[in-house]
Order: sequence, then C-alpha cells, then structure tokens
Amino acid sequence: MLPIKNLLMPPLPLSKRPLDIAFIIFFCINLFFITYIVDLEQLVIANADHFQYPVWPPGKMIDLVHWYGHNFDPVLIARPAWWRATIWIDALFFGPFYAIAIYAYAKGKNWIRFGSIIWASVMLTNVSIILFEEVNGEHASPQLARVFLSNAAWVIFPLLVLYRMGRSVHPFSAPQPAPHQP
Repeated sequence: MLPIKNLLMPPLPLSKRPLDIAFIIFFCINLFFITYIVDLEQLVIANADHFQYPVWPPGKMIDLVHWYGHNFDPVLIARPAWWRATIWIDALFFGPFYAIAIYAYAKGKNWIRFGSIIWASVMLTNVSIILFEEVNGEHASPQLARVFLSNAAWVIFPLLVLYRMGRSVHPFSAPQPAPHQP
C-alpha cells in the first residue's frame, strides 16, 4: 500500500512545465478562435455561397474562412453532414474542454488527465477522417500539402497530450524517487 504522502504530490510550477505552456496556448487558440469563430461559422451559415452575415462570428472572420475554403479546402465549403457532425463535437464538447483544460493545465490539476486522453483520442479520430476526405474524398483538396500543414497541429498536439498524460497518473508532478529498500 502506498503511503498517503505519495498520493498528494504537488504540481511543479507552470514555469517548469514548458510543454504545458504550449498546451495552454494551443487550447486558447482553439477556444477563442477555432471553435467559436472558425467552426461556429460553419454551424450558423449553412451555405457559404448564399448567406447573410450573422451577428457572430465577425464578418471579416467569415470572409477569411470562406477564402480559405474556396482556395484550399473544398470540404469546408461543401459542409456535408459528417463534417458538420465533427463541428458540433467541437462546439459542444471540445470548446468546454478547452476552457476547463486551460485552468487545469495552468494549475496542474491531475483530474484533467482522463478528459485529456479522451479529447486527444476523439480529436485524432476526427482529424484522421477529415484528412482522409482531403486526400480521397468527394471534396478532396487541390492544395493537399497546405491543408496537411494547416491541420498538423491537430495531429501533433493530441499525440503530445497522449504521451504527456499517459506516462503518469500525476502528470504535473516531478517524478518521485523510489523508496529505499532495507
């Protein structure tokens, strides 16, 4: 049986966890730009070629999303049902996760570990399906290299999260030395 003191391992300061700083920045970009501007646009505008500008997201952001879709990423403009399903997952589940994860990673809260593993697994699944469409689908990208580079962070960061959270049940704490055997 482990002594109780081993279960109460304090987190390292954020300044000593540079990868967590990168995760927090990534989660902030997703929360404040990707999920509730880029993705929300695809939920409030059904047809990117015939629409009225909504109150949110801002018109310039909508124009940017449409420019990117028309030039590089046709599935973003086509918006098939399976694509919109991934966007709903982002808006309903990933957005709240990002808000909670920003706090948990900043404060070193171990309870975020399981949620992080779920997020990373679902994100990798979604991105794999999306990239398969980009390569072989009905709406394949004419600019495959650019689309892969644009989506690389959503492969790299989930893999890093899985590695980070899979190594320890106390991912934010320093490794403890093994107890001395008499």
